Amino acid sequence: MTHIENIKKLFSKSFVENPLLESFEVGKIYLSEGKLIACDPLITNDMKPFSVKFPKGDFSVLLHKERESNCVAYAEIIFSTAEVSKWEMATTEGQNLKDLAEGEVFGYPVESGMGCFMDVDTQSSLNELEQNLYRSKGVDFMGIYEEFFHEYFFDEKGAIDQYAFLKPSENHPGTIFAFETGYGEGFYASYIAYDKNSEPVKIITEFIEIS
Repeated sequence: MTHIENIKKLFSKSFVENPLLESFEVGKIYLSEGKLIACDPLITNDMKPFSVKFPKGDFSVLLHKERESNCVAYAEIIFSTAEVSKWEMATTEGQNLKDLAEGEVFGYPVESGMGCFMDVDTQSSLNELEQNLYRSKGVDFMGIYEEFFHEYFFDEKGAIDQYAFLKPSENHPGTIFAFETGYGEGFYASYIAYDKNSEPVKIITEFIEIS
């Protein structure tokens, strides 16, 4: 079974039926432009948005964990409740599925152990925040993870959370949904479900293949 066939089997319904997965609705992400980016926010701050235009607004986010390891296997955003008609691997500008050899995928690299979803506007806000912090702190700047992301992933008792919603700008409503990626570093593809009118229903990024 190919990756996309497995995704189709797991996620074409409105709920996931697999004893190896535990699913959680964790909150909502706000997309101001509908130009969605998936990336490791610490290493790919110039990642291009997906070629598909998504709806604008607040949308439910789900995490699907591998029960045995408690690691994040899939991250999902739901855009509508329409019936899924087809699935395609998500691509960005300049990527063509016909260029892939068998077994190859388009996706994004993770080196920090963290991935995210965010709108292109929110990416700009994050980059602006990093530049402002660097200018204001100079040699004391410890990097965007320590200066911004770190506090969202540790609770008051010091326990590590597996995900967080972050807001890099008080002047912009966009949010980042950031989360641990599977077993850590890797290269991860996303898949988009469409309805019969070719409108996006949901997007899934796969970190651990569960079949």
